[in-house]
Amino acid sequence: MRKNDSSKSKADIGTYEIALQRAAGLCSRQEQCTSHIMEKLRSWNVNEEDEEKIILKLTEEKFLDDARFAGFYVKDKFKFNGWGRIRITHMLRQKRVEEEFIKNALLQIDEEEWYQTCLGLIRSKFSKLKEEDPYKRKGSLLRFAAGRGFEPALIYRALEDLERK
Repeated sequence: MRKNDSSKSKADIGTYEIALQRAAGLCSRQEQCTSHIMEKLRSWNVNEEDEEKIILKLTEEKFLDDARFAGFYVKDKFKFNGWGRIRITHMLRQKRVEEEFIKNALLQIDEEEWYQTCLGLIRSKFSKLKEEDPYKRKGSLLRFAAGRGFEPALIYRALEDLERK
């Protein structure tokens, strides 16, 4: 007799009730977006009709809220990862979060906070650079900050302030 002798695979959870419970469990442990829960339901082989009902039920019960997800995502990625608006926006779009939710979530962070974070990252990187040529050093800092997702205007402002001091 095999260890896993059930007729259903581990991923095939079958019923609406079980899928709803598992999805609600995911949402209660950590903020989730709709697209992620839909992917999970598909991986569990939940039929399309039940999938729609589960998403609707989770939304009605406030387990699932893309606007709330976007707000938490922006705050976390900004505070803990030091990401700029461009990178955060790109990642939220990949998660198929609506543009309106993304824009509102980005507005939660004050413009001066974005600038100070960008400046702090550039200062930190500047102190670690060994490059002597100021042109190459500035290019390296620009690429670094752009890679973190900060807008060019913010990066140039931070670089100018760094040069003045």
